[in-house]
Amino acid sequence: MDEQNGHSPQLTKLRGRLADGLARARLNQTQLARRAGLGRTTVSEALSPQKPVPSAETVAALSRALQLPEAEMLALQRTAVQQAGPRTTEGPGRPIGEWAPHDLEVHRAGPGPTAAGSDMSAERAWPAYVRREHDRVLDKAVDDTMAGRSRIMVLVGASSTGKTRACWEAVQPLADQGWRLWHPFDPTRAQAALEQLHRVGPRTVVWLNEAQHYLGDRAVGEQIAAAVHRLLVSRERGPVLVLGTLWPEYATQYTALPIPAEPDLHSRVRELLAGHLLAVPDAFDAPALAAAKVLAEDGDWLLADALTRAHADGRITQDLAGAPELLNRYQHAGPAAKAVLQAAMDARRLGVGLHLPQAFLTDAATDYLSQSDYDQLTDGWPEQAYAELAKPVHGKQAPLRQTSPRPLRRPPAPACAATTGAEAGRGPQFRLADYLEQHGRASRRHLCPPASFWYAALTHLAHPDDLNRIADEAERRLRLQWAHHLRHRAATHGSPVALALLAVLRAEAGDPDGAEVLARQAAGHGNTDALRQLAEMREKAGDRDSAEALAQEAAGLGDTDALHQLAVTRELARDRGGAEALIRQAADLGDTGALRQLAEMREEAGDRDGAEALIRQAADLGDTGALRQLAEMREEAGDRDGAEALAQEAAGLGDPDALRQLAEMREEAGDRDGAEALIQQAADLGDTDALRRLAVTRELAGDRDGAEALIRQAADLGDTGALRQLAEMREEAGDRDGAEALIRQAADLGDTDALHQLAVTRELAGDRDGAEALARKTAVYGDAIALCRLAMMRESAGDRASAETLARQAADHGDTDALRQLAVLREETGDRDGAEALSQQAADRGDTIALCRLAMMRESAGDRASAETLARQAADHGDTDVLRQLAEMRESAGDRENATILAREVADHGGASVEYEHKVWASMLRMRWPHGMDPDGTRTAPWQPTMDIPHSPLATSPASTP
Repeated sequence: MDEQNGHSPQLTKLRGRLADGLARARLNQTQLARRAGLGRTTVSEALSPQKPVPSAETVAALSRALQLPEAEMLALQRTAVQQAGPRTTEGPGRPIGEWAPHDLEVHRAGPGPTAAGSDMSAERAWPAYVRREHDRVLDKAVDDTMAGRSRIMVLVGASSTGKTRACWEAVQPLADQGWRLWHPFDPTRAQAALEQLHRVGPRTVVWLNEAQHYLGDRAVGEQIAAAVHRLLVSRERGPVLVLGTLWPEYATQYTALPIPAEPDLHSRVRELLAGHLLAVPDAFDAPALAAAKVLAEDGDWLLADALTRAHADGRITQDLAGAPELLNRYQHAGPAAKAVLQAAMDARRLGVGLHLPQAFLTDAATDYLSQSDYDQLTDGWPEQAYAELAKPVHGKQAPLRQTSPRPLRRPPAPACAATTGAEAGRGPQFRLADYLEQHGRASRRHLCPPASFWYAALTHLAHPDDLNRIADEAERRLRLQWAHHLRHRAATHGSPVALALLAVLRAEAGDPDGAEVLARQAAGHGNTDALRQLAEMREKAGDRDSAEALAQEAAGLGDTDALHQLAVTRELARDRGGAEALIRQAADLGDTGALRQLAEMREEAGDRDGAEALIRQAADLGDTGALRQLAEMREEAGDRDGAEALAQEAAGLGDPDALRQLAEMREEAGDRDGAEALIQQAADLGDTDALRRLAVTRELAGDRDGAEALIRQAADLGDTGALRQLAEMREEAGDRDGAEALIRQAADLGDTDALHQLAVTRELAGDRDGAEALARKTAVYGDAIALCRLAMMRESAGDRASAETLARQAADHGDTDALRQLAVLREETGDRDGAEALSQQAADRGDTIALCRLAMMRESAGDRASAETLARQAADHGDTDVLRQLAEMRESAGDRENATILAREVADHGGASVEYEHKVWASMLRMRWPHGMDPDGTRTAPWQPTMDIPHSPLATSPASTP
């Protein structure tokens, strides 16, 4: 065995299995690196016969990516390491492979271990690594050490920019060669370094994370710098690699030239660092963000999660590093501070903007406190709470930080809007950390905020959009009295949505004049919905003049839909003259839909010139569909030349659909030559779909040669659908290689349906490995349907384990259909635990359909407790529909007590809206809470709404309003 090159039997076998797996997966090394979450260099070295044994971490990642048995591969790796010969054991430290990242202060990004010794927990703690420019510099330093030269590199960057993780990733190739790592830490960092540096031997990494604790120590920092220098220049003790990290302010302090006549406090440190500082940027650049996105799409949920919050500013590492500590701070906050955070969480999840007024948060927080905690509040509790929450964690994030929103600089607005802007900007404002906002949305979804929250919103919020959204959320929770007052406050502050809604409510209450006033206010703020709705209401009430006046008012503000709707109503009432007059008004305002509608009327009345003139007006305004429409009308009337001329004109304006549709009409009429001539014109204009459609028609008519000739033309023009059709023909003819070649051409052009189709064909032919390889290929292209289809085929064949594996792979690529379907199949076969596990996996990925279906199946089977449990799980993922259904079923069965409990839960989740038709549900709510709920869930006492507007969507008529 050549120990230097690592040519042991077990290493050869290990690399052979990796190479075979790579070939089966049909991946290149770059694609494998992405799938495994490893660096391209790491993968290359793992497969290279000239390189040492890859680390256990690398082998495990590659095994998972290539679907190889992980335990067997790790056993081969361990034996290969043993056969590689003895490792250095002298001096401080221990083998790199025995260190875990968190032992070296690499910040966790995930929730951390959930059980002792859980490998899965460890995998979740860190995302895949995204390499950046500084990593290449580090790699060069590592290469130098492997070549026998000692090096030092100190990474400089702000907190949580990825410095320590970069160092950890850099030393992994050294782990493969048996290097040691020493992290001076005990009794203090500086003391440990000073006492043990002289003992460091060859092939050791000296880990000086947060190097200010070593080099900046006032007592011994200079001595430590001198000791590190001696280590680096000592031939007999090398090679060694010294890695450190510093914040920019420390690097500046240590490298600054001394002020004349002042003592030089860092002369040795400055000499040590000169030429060895490596900057780490605060944010991911575009290539790094693109790489992170690829890893996220390949299943890295930690990166995917961080990208949802930090993609705009690129501060991915800060988000990843800060999240766990933010959660820890929230969970262990003092009562007052936690109450403020919970109020902020509820405000954000119920729709208040990013910048939360301090006065609102302070008043809102009080009812989140227990009576005991409330009694212990001191006069200065708000200042103490905000000070506690302002302390930053990793990444310079704080649970709640004061913010300074930029002032809006816009042209003068209506008086109420100007007042709103001023009021909304008064006083200190705070922003909740993104991670805590997200945590609050999930953990507090089932809770309705207490009374102090709603009161504070009504008292302190001033932005009309915030107020209107909070009003919506109050209504969805059946807190109708609060919704009413918040809606009016929103309208007072100029919310056009609130004004429009209140206008309609006032009209329904019998106050048409008041409704018009509010509708015009809404229109003045850009919302014409109320004018349009009032016009419809007036029309139905028989007040046609008023309806038309309101519709014209809306149209004058750019909303011609009101005129359209009235025209349809008049047409249905057989008032063609009135309908046409309204359409004319809309057409005069440039509404091309109205012009087309009027053209139809002209054509039907025999005024062909008038119809064409209107159509041309529409076309001149960019509506080529009008020409296509007229062409069809001419064709149906027998004017083939006129139809063709119009179709060609539409095609010339960029709409070849007209030619294709005309061709289909000719084909149906038996004029094959005429159809093909039109199709060829369309194809010449780039419409290959025309060729494919005609090919299908020929195929159905038995003309296979003609069909294939047309398909070939489309394929030659780059139509992937045509390539797929041609591949089908090849497969049916037994030419599998030819079919696959065409399919791959289609896939390379972005057509994943092609690979999906071929994967199913392979599976049906018994080629399971080939089918899986193609299905995974489709997933790489972003389409997991083939994996889902194979999963169901395996399930039908009795291979449940393989079915679940494929379903999970599909879900990791964003398609949960297979998990959902498998869950139902498991339930039907009596495997309730398996069904629940699969349903929960789907729900964790955002798909609650399986949980809902299982809940109803359990309910039908008489297992009410299990049904409720599953329904609550679905509600915790944002889907309250099944809870509502269970409540209705309990009500129908006479179990009013349980129905009430479930209905209250639905309301607290925000699912009590009755805008849709659920008569049993509406009746339940009206009977139990005729005036709504108080925040604590009790029945609201009768109350009188202002302005005589019905306050409850449950009211059957204005007369029923209290």
